[in-house]
Amino acid sequence: MKQKVLNTGLFLFIFLTLLNCAKRGSPTGGEKDTTPPKMVLAEPDTSSIHFKAKKIRIYFDEYIKLKDLQKQLIVSPPMKTTPQITPQGSASKYIDIKISDTLRENTTYVFNFGQSIVDNNEENPYSFFKYVFSTGDYVDSLTVDGYITDAIQKKPDNFVSVMLYEIDSTYTDSIVYKQVPTYITNTLDSANTFQITNIKAGKYMLIGLKDNSNTNTYVPKTDKIAFLKDFIEVPTDSVYRLNLFKDNSFYRAARPSLAAKNRIIFGYEGTADSLDITLLHPSPPADFRYRILKDKEKDTMHYWFTPIEADSLIFKVTNPVAVVRDTFTVKIKDLYKDSLSLSAEQKGSLSFKKPFSIGANIPLSAIHKEKISLLNKDSLAVNFTQEIDKKKNMVRLDWEKLPNEKYRLLLMPGAIEDFFGEVNDTLSYNLSTKSFADYGNLRMILHHVDSFPIIIQLTTEKGEVKDEVFAKEAQPHYDFNYLDPGKYLLRVIYDQNGNGKWDTGDYLEKRQPERVSHYPEILDIKANWEIEQDFTLKDPSAPIPKKAPAQDSIPGAPEEE
Repeated sequence: MKQKVLNTGLFLFIFLTLLNCAKRGSPTGGEKDTTPPKMVLAEPDTSSIHFKAKKIRIYFDEYIKLKDLQKQLIVSPPMKTTPQITPQGSASKYIDIKISDTLRENTTYVFNFGQSIVDNNEENPYSFFKYVFSTGDYVDSLTVDGYITDAIQKKPDNFVSVMLYEIDSTYTDSIVYKQVPTYITNTLDSANTFQITNIKAGKYMLIGLKDNSNTNTYVPKTDKIAFLKDFIEVPTDSVYRLNLFKDNSFYRAARPSLAAKNRIIFGYEGTADSLDITLLHPSPPADFRYRILKDKEKDTMHYWFTPIEADSLIFKVTNPVAVVRDTFTVKIKDLYKDSLSLSAEQKGSLSFKKPFSIGANIPLSAIHKEKISLLNKDSLAVNFTQEIDKKKNMVRLDWEKLPNEKYRLLLMPGAIEDFFGEVNDTLSYNLSTKSFADYGNLRMILHHVDSFPIIIQLTTEKGEVKDEVFAKEAQPHYDFNYLDPGKYLLRVIYDQNGNGKWDTGDYLEKRQPERVSHYPEILDIKANWEIEQDFTLKDPSAPIPKKAPAQDSIPGAPEEE
């Protein structure tokens, strides 16, 4: 018995000892590595002068890899042939840069790697690591600082290129279309501020470019641009604001084609708000009629015309804005003609503010009220007004809408007539309204508006305009009623030409876009709520700050002016 107790005690002692050892030996993984890699050596050394090497090797203190190099790397001045950088796709303690271009004399070059150099394990970035060298006697060290805004949207694009063009005897305004800049940097995807480094003293044109064409030159068809009115002198301690906009002066016509027996489509690229289409041959007969409508979605003009005897038609297409005139021939073929199709524009509940609209695929010419019936839920007739919006090609029916009401709208055959005399079949719509309590109301009180008229717009966070107020003179307040619950942004447009819309800029004419101020906060509209909000606009004569303003940092004031 005594021996059995000793054996049992020995067994428990050995078991507990082994268990304790096992616990002490289990790995914990250690703390997460948050230290970015660092350069330990470069051959030739960074900031070298009289540089003539064709190959550079840069060593780091740990294994690194290159991530999104094509997006992140900025070489200033740009090179015609992109330098070859290896290794890519594998970890290494060094990178090689192979230069194929002939380098400019007496020039400082900067390789800014952005966030592309990361350690192999945790991908901690070596943020904005730069390799610098000079082909001259010294390394240029001057800088230009600034920040990016968007001319109409609250938040600017990311990956905006910022460029300096040296002003010398060869400079012209068109240089941005043809040549790469003298210096370049990029905001990348993390900030709206920029700094161009290692610049030599001189006079420059400063340009911002959302370079969707990836050419380091301005392509109006695809790119946004920002420019300053005056050249800048370096050295400077100013902070510059670049306001990006899409220049709509670009225009190019596409060859038109016959789409139906009674319709020709004229495609284009760019803007065509003032496009004029004139039939040159054959001479139009006295009863010849035509209508031109812009497509709702595509860059296309639809030319509707009454029958004409001809094998082909010759047109003159003129865009006075872009000062362009083209001549086109369209062959006539035996095609089917379009037939009238109507559809309600409004979905869901009726709006208390907007008329009920019916869109058409063919230009409309007449509406006959006597063939339209509108009844409420008690089958009582409701008085309404009617009109045709020829620009948008819609029938608009309007009446005083009551909350929690139902309506039945009946359009009998012949109520709507199109350009060719065709009429609608019977159309019936069952419509309804919500309660006033289902909507929210907003009252804005503006301070320091320095000029009128203005346009106050409520938009979604993506920039879609949901409501607007046009004011020719100052008012105590500006009301937005019957708003669907949701989150909104608000902006104030200084409508300098009084045309009721925001106008963009023009680079060649050196015209900036119309000024816009953004309310810095998101407006959260709730059902059955009424909000009153003050908005103090910035004085446009105030000096530019010495550093870029933080987004939404000043409650009750615009983030930029």
